[in-house]
Amino acid sequence: MRIRSRRVLAAAAAAASFSLVAAGCSGSDADATNAQGFPETITLAAIPAENSSDLKASYEPVIKVLEKETGSKVEFVQATDYAGVVEGMIADNVDLAFFGPFAYVVAKHNGAEITPVGAVVKEKGEQPGYKSYGLTQADNSSVNGLKDFAGKKVCFVDPGSTSGFLYPSAGLIEAGVITSGTEADVSAGVTPIYAGGHDASALAIASGQCDAGFAFDTMVDKTMVEKGELKPGQLKNVWKSETIAGSVFAANDSLGTEAIDTLRTVFTEDVNAESMAAAGYCTPDDCRITDERAWGVVPANDSDYDGVRHVCDVTKSEKCQG
Repeated sequence: MRIRSRRVLAAAAAAASFSLVAAGCSGSDADATNAQGFPETITLAAIPAENSSDLKASYEPVIKVLEKETGSKVEFVQATDYAGVVEGMIADNVDLAFFGPFAYVVAKHNGAEITPVGAVVKEKGEQPGYKSYGLTQADNSSVNGLKDFAGKKVCFVDPGSTSGFLYPSAGLIEAGVITSGTEADVSAGVTPIYAGGHDASALAIASGQCDAGFAFDTMVDKTMVEKGELKPGQLKNVWKSETIAGSVFAANDSLGTEAIDTLRTVFTEDVNAESMAAAGYCTPDDCRITDERAWGVVPANDSDYDGVRHVCDVTKSEKCQG
């Protein structure tokens, strides 16, 4: 599998007006380290899974854990797209990032030297991972499977989204709607609308702006229902992907082996609802790991993302190929 060149990613990041690549040196670029062996400042980057004007507030418990355990000041940056975070890691301007599975794979294959330090799970004891849903309105009798998406207005999340574009593309190929996951082939089989967020995609489907579309499982089944944005059963699920490896916190290898080992321990032992609530960083009934409710972080390995690499090969998505 070939991945897009750095030049293309940099252009995408610039087009999105994302400042990580052009920003000053990250904490890991500084010569000085503190007593724990970390830079004085650690840069943590993430993009929202849903529309969010203050993503940093959702990450505040994690930031507090990191600052306590590393002795560093954590500088949080809310990114606007996946490409910016990837290029920020490649440019060595980001020390830690929260990646969707596809963005993690793209970062690795474009030369970002990064190591997983933990994947997020929704409930204690769960294995990391989630599924993409193919959705339509509950009363839409003309769409009962992916083959019925042909020629329809279809909502995707973002061309760089694992569950909002990559796995759906593979599903549409299997259903015979498209022949590859390149944007040209997708546009030949359906009329794509890129909603920008999983919640926005689901709402556009519910409102009829899209005839059908995609979003990930817990966003539709739990998060939006709890917020009152969707009613139970408002959307009809006509397709589910295989389990996708979980979203992952990854560290820039420039931090050094010892620091990364420490971060792996911190994330897998201290970044969970029980530990953070006990430390007073959040309340037990409202403890967030990212911008969604989740129990915590569990160990993750690079090989966990081989399934994403396989789907990239199948779809030949422009986001995977040079």
